[in-house]
Amino acid sequence: MLITDSELAVGAAAAGADVVRSMFGESLRRFGKDGDDFATEADLEAERVIIETLRAARPGDAVVGEESGRSGGSTGRTWLVDPLCGTLNYAVRNMLVAVNVALRDGGDVAVAASADPFANEIFWTDGDGAYVRTGSGDERLEPSAASRLVDFNLDPPFPNAPGFRAVDLLGDPRFVERFRPRVVSTTLAVAWVAAGRRAAYVTDGHLRDSVHFAAGIALCRAAGCVVTGIHGQPLHTGAGGLLVAADEETHAELLAINSVEGRRTDL
Repeated sequence: MLITDSELAVGAAAAGADVVRSMFGESLRRFGKDGDDFATEADLEAERVIIETLRAARPGDAVVGEESGRSGGSTGRTWLVDPLCGTLNYAVRNMLVAVNVALRDGGDVAVAASADPFANEIFWTDGDGAYVRTGSGDERLEPSAASRLVDFNLDPPFPNAPGFRAVDLLGDPRFVERFRPRVVSTTLAVAWVAAGRRAAYVTDGHLRDSVHFAAGIALCRAAGCVVTGIHGQPLHTGAGGLLVAADEETHAELLAINSVEGRRTDL
Protein backbone atom coordinates (compact mmCIF):
# COMPACT_ATOMS: atom_id res chain seq x y z
CA MET A 1 0.00 0.00 0.00
CA LEU A 2 1.38 3.39 -1.01
CA ILE A 3 2.11 5.63 1.96
CA THR A 4 0.65 9.13 1.76
CA ASP A 5 2.94 12.15 1.63
CA SER A 6 1.77 13.32 5.03
CA GLU A 7 2.42 9.93 6.64
CA LEU A 8 5.81 9.85 4.99
CA ALA A 9 6.64 13.26 6.43
CA VAL A 10 5.55 12.08 9.88
CA GLY A 11 7.54 8.86 9.55
CA ALA A 12 10.67 10.64 8.37
CA ALA A 13 10.47 13.21 11.15
CA ALA A 14 9.92 10.43 13.70
CA ALA A 15 12.95 8.54 12.41
CA GLY A 16 15.09 11.66 12.75
CA ALA A 17 13.69 12.33 16.22
CA ASP A 18 14.68 8.82 17.31
CA VAL A 19 18.27 9.56 16.36
CA VAL A 20 18.28 12.95 18.07
CA ARG A 21 16.84 11.46 21.25
CA SER A 22 19.21 8.47 21.29
CA MET A 23 22.34 10.61 20.91
CA PHE A 24 21.36 13.27 23.44
CA GLY A 25 23.91 13.86 26.17
CA GLU A 26 26.79 12.20 24.33
CA SER A 27 30.07 13.97 23.70
CA LEU A 28 29.51 14.73 20.02
CA ARG A 29 31.97 15.87 17.43
CA ARG A 30 31.24 19.30 15.97
CA PHE A 31 31.60 20.31 12.34
CA GLY A 32 32.15 24.01 11.67
CA LYS A 33 29.96 25.92 9.22
CA ASP A 34 29.68 29.61 8.34
CA GLY A 35 30.54 31.99 11.16
CA ASP A 36 29.94 30.45 14.57
CA ASP A 37 27.43 27.94 13.23
CA PHE A 38 28.13 24.23 13.48
CA ALA A 39 26.58 20.81 13.12
CA THR A 40 27.03 17.81 15.36
CA GLU A 41 27.22 14.12 14.62
CA ALA A 42 23.55 13.95 15.64
CA ASP A 43 22.58 16.47 12.94
CA LEU A 44 24.36 14.43 10.28
CA GLU A 45 23.05 11.06 11.43
CA ALA A 46 19.47 12.29 11.78
CA GLU A 47 19.60 13.81 8.30
CA ARG A 48 20.99 10.57 6.85
CA VAL A 49 18.16 8.54 8.37
CA ILE A 50 15.50 11.01 7.26
CA ILE A 51 16.77 11.07 3.69
CA GLU A 52 16.97 7.28 3.58
CA THR A 53 13.34 7.14 4.70
CA LEU A 54 12.25 9.61 2.02
CA ARG A 55 14.30 7.96 -0.73
CA ALA A 56 12.88 4.52 0.03
CA ALA A 57 9.33 5.77 -0.51
CA ARG A 58 9.85 8.53 -3.10
CA PRO A 59 13.05 7.76 -5.03
CA GLY A 60 12.34 10.32 -7.75
CA ASP A 61 11.85 13.31 -5.47
CA ALA A 62 14.54 15.88 -4.75
CA VAL A 63 15.75 16.42 -1.20
CA VAL A 64 17.32 19.54 0.27
CA GLY A 65 19.03 18.78 3.59
CA GLU A 66 20.47 21.45 5.84
CA GLU A 67 23.76 19.57 6.07
CA SER A 68 24.02 17.71 2.75
CA GLY A 69 22.41 20.21 0.38
CA ARG A 70 20.33 19.28 -2.65
CA SER A 71 20.27 15.83 -4.23
CA GLY A 72 18.13 13.88 -6.70
CA GLY A 73 14.96 15.09 -8.28
CA SER A 74 13.00 14.28 -11.43
CA THR A 75 9.41 14.73 -10.26
CA GLY A 76 9.19 18.47 -9.55
CA ARG A 77 8.77 17.72 -5.85
CA THR A 78 11.30 18.69 -3.18
CA TRP A 79 11.58 17.58 0.43
CA LEU A 80 13.05 20.19 2.78
CA VAL A 81 14.87 18.62 5.74
CA ASP A 82 16.11 20.26 8.93
CA PRO A 83 17.34 17.30 10.97
CA LEU A 84 17.97 19.16 14.22
CA CYS A 85 16.66 22.71 14.60
CA GLY A 86 18.27 24.06 17.74
CA THR A 87 21.72 22.54 17.40
CA LEU A 88 23.29 24.89 19.94
CA ASN A 89 20.52 24.08 22.43
CA TYR A 90 21.17 20.39 21.86
CA ALA A 91 24.94 20.70 22.14
CA VAL A 92 24.63 22.22 25.61
CA ARG A 93 22.11 19.53 26.64
CA ASN A 94 19.01 21.66 26.29
CA MET A 95 16.06 19.64 25.00
CA LEU A 96 14.40 22.48 23.06
CA VAL A 97 14.87 21.22 19.50
CA ALA A 98 12.81 20.17 16.50
CA VAL A 99 13.12 17.82 13.54
CA ASN A 100 11.47 19.37 10.47
CA VAL A 101 10.38 17.73 7.22
CA ALA A 102 8.32 19.51 4.57
CA LEU A 103 7.35 18.81 0.96
CA ARG A 104 7.25 21.48 -1.73
CA ASP A 105 5.15 20.19 -4.60
CA GLY A 106 5.27 22.74 -7.40
CA GLY A 107 5.11 26.16 -5.79
CA ASP A 108 3.43 25.17 -2.55
CA VAL A 109 4.55 23.66 0.74
CA ALA A 110 1.53 21.97 2.29
CA VAL A 111 2.60 18.59 3.66
CA ALA A 112 4.92 18.85 6.66
CA ALA A 113 5.90 17.46 10.04
CA SER A 114 7.76 18.99 12.97
CA ALA A 115 8.80 16.53 15.67
CA ASP A 116 9.68 17.26 19.28
CA PRO A 117 12.02 14.36 20.14
CA PHE A 118 11.73 14.78 23.89
CA ALA A 119 8.02 15.42 24.32
CA ASN A 120 7.27 12.60 21.86
CA GLU A 121 5.01 14.87 19.83
CA ILE A 122 4.84 15.26 16.08
CA PHE A 123 3.00 18.26 14.69
CA TRP A 124 1.89 17.51 11.15
CA THR A 125 -0.31 18.66 8.30
CA ASP A 126 -1.65 17.14 5.11
CA GLY A 127 -2.44 20.63 3.79
CA ASP A 128 -6.07 20.51 4.86
CA GLY A 129 -5.81 20.21 8.63
CA ALA A 130 -3.10 20.47 11.28
CA TYR A 131 -2.64 17.93 14.07
CA VAL A 132 -0.36 16.77 16.85
CA ARG A 133 0.38 13.07 17.12
CA THR A 134 1.16 11.53 20.48
CA GLY A 135 0.99 8.01 21.84
CA SER A 136 -2.77 8.40 22.19
CA GLY A 137 -3.36 9.38 18.56
CA ASP A 138 -3.96 12.58 16.60
CA GLU A 139 -5.49 15.77 17.97
CA ARG A 140 -6.44 18.72 15.80
CA LEU A 141 -4.43 21.88 16.46
CA GLU A 142 -6.33 24.95 17.65
CA PRO A 143 -4.45 28.27 17.66
CA SER A 144 -5.04 30.56 20.64
CA ALA A 145 -3.53 33.83 21.80
CA ALA A 146 -4.57 33.23 25.41
CA SER A 147 -1.00 32.65 26.62
CA ARG A 148 0.09 36.15 25.43
CA LEU A 149 3.50 34.59 24.75
CA VAL A 150 5.31 35.80 21.63
CA ASP A 151 8.40 33.90 20.53
CA PHE A 152 11.28 35.60 18.74
CA ASN A 153 14.17 34.46 16.63
CA LEU A 154 17.08 36.65 17.70
CA ASP A 155 19.74 34.78 15.73
CA PRO A 156 21.39 36.58 12.80
CA PRO A 157 21.29 37.44 9.96
CA PHE A 158 19.13 40.55 10.22
CA PRO A 159 18.70 41.67 6.60
CA ASN A 160 16.22 44.43 7.45
CA ALA A 161 18.20 46.10 10.24
CA PRO A 162 18.11 48.85 11.33
CA GLY A 163 14.67 49.38 9.78
CA PHE A 164 13.38 46.27 11.51
CA ARG A 165 14.96 44.59 14.50
CA ALA A 166 13.01 42.07 16.51
CA VAL A 167 14.88 43.11 19.64
CA ASP A 168 13.31 46.58 19.39
CA LEU A 169 9.88 45.03 19.73
CA LEU A 170 10.87 43.54 23.09
CA GLY A 171 11.52 46.96 24.60
CA ASP A 172 8.47 48.73 23.26
CA PRO A 173 6.09 49.67 26.14
CA ARG A 174 3.08 48.68 24.05
CA PHE A 175 4.48 45.19 23.63
CA VAL A 176 5.19 44.84 27.35
CA GLU A 177 1.64 45.94 28.20
CA ARG A 178 0.04 43.28 26.04
CA PHE A 179 2.46 40.38 25.57
CA ARG A 180 5.29 38.42 27.17
CA PRO A 181 8.40 37.49 25.16
CA ARG A 182 9.98 34.07 24.84
CA VAL A 183 13.10 32.95 22.97
CA VAL A 184 13.49 29.19 22.66
CA SER A 185 15.88 29.32 19.67
CA THR A 186 14.23 26.56 17.67
CA THR A 187 11.45 26.60 15.11
CA LEU A 188 9.50 24.23 17.33
CA ALA A 189 8.05 27.53 18.58
CA VAL A 190 6.43 28.13 15.19
CA ALA A 191 4.54 24.85 15.53
CA TRP A 192 3.53 25.98 19.02
CA VAL A 193 1.62 28.93 17.51
CA ALA A 194 -0.48 26.44 15.54
CA ALA A 195 -0.95 24.43 18.73
CA GLY A 196 -2.11 27.36 20.86
CA ARG A 197 1.02 27.38 23.03
CA ARG A 198 2.28 30.68 21.64
CA ALA A 199 0.28 33.74 20.61
CA ALA A 200 2.74 34.64 17.85
CA TYR A 201 6.21 34.18 16.41
CA VAL A 202 8.47 36.82 14.83
CA THR A 203 11.65 36.52 12.79
CA ASP A 204 13.57 38.48 10.19
CA GLY A 205 15.15 36.82 7.16
CA HIS A 206 14.40 35.50 3.70
CA LEU A 207 12.58 32.24 4.32
CA ARG A 208 11.40 30.92 0.96
CA ASP A 209 12.22 27.18 0.83
CA SER A 210 13.85 27.44 4.25
CA VAL A 211 14.50 24.00 5.71
CA HIS A 212 14.09 25.60 9.13
CA PHE A 213 10.74 27.33 8.63
CA ALA A 214 8.87 25.51 5.85
CA ALA A 215 7.27 22.94 8.15
CA GLY A 216 6.16 25.44 10.79
CA ILE A 217 4.71 27.81 8.22
CA ALA A 218 2.72 24.99 6.60
CA LEU A 219 1.41 23.92 10.00
CA CYS A 220 0.32 27.44 10.91
CA ARG A 221 -1.42 27.98 7.59
CA ALA A 222 -3.31 24.71 7.86
CA ALA A 223 -4.31 25.49 11.46
CA GLY A 224 -5.79 28.85 10.44
CA CYS A 225 -3.18 31.20 11.85
CA VAL A 226 -2.45 34.58 10.26
CA VAL A 227 0.83 34.19 8.37
CA THR A 228 2.57 37.16 6.72
CA GLY A 229 5.92 38.86 6.32
CA ILE A 230 7.18 41.16 9.08
CA HIS A 231 5.25 44.17 7.78
CA GLY A 232 2.01 42.32 7.14
CA GLN A 233 2.79 41.83 3.46
CA PRO A 234 2.28 38.50 1.67
CA LEU A 235 4.82 35.95 2.81
CA HIS A 236 8.13 35.85 0.91
CA THR A 237 7.61 39.30 -0.62
CA GLY A 238 9.03 42.73 0.13
CA ALA A 239 11.22 42.76 3.22
CA GLY A 240 10.50 39.08 3.88
CA GLY A 241 10.60 37.79 7.42
CA LEU A 242 7.76 36.09 9.24
CA LEU A 243 4.99 37.29 11.52
CA VAL A 244 2.65 34.43 12.39
CA ALA A 245 -0.14 35.00 14.89
CA ALA A 246 -2.87 32.88 16.38
CA ASP A 247 -5.58 35.32 15.30
CA GLU A 248 -6.25 38.58 13.46
CA GLU A 249 -6.35 40.67 16.63
CA THR A 250 -2.92 39.55 17.80
CA HIS A 251 -1.49 40.03 14.33
CA ALA A 252 -2.91 43.56 14.10
CA GLU A 253 -1.62 44.48 17.57
CA LEU A 254 1.91 43.41 16.73
CA LEU A 255 1.82 45.29 13.45
CA ALA A 256 0.65 48.42 15.26
CA ILE A 257 3.72 48.43 17.50
CA ASN A 258 6.30 50.78 16.06
CA SER A 259 9.09 48.21 15.85
CA VAL A 260 7.08 46.30 13.25
CA GLU A 261 4.63 48.74 11.70
CA GLY A 262 6.42 52.06 12.00
CA ARG A 263 9.33 51.17 9.74
CA ARG A 264 7.52 50.13 6.56
CA THR A 265 10.18 51.59 4.31
CA ASP A 266 9.98 48.85 1.70
CA LEU A 267 6.28 49.12 0.84
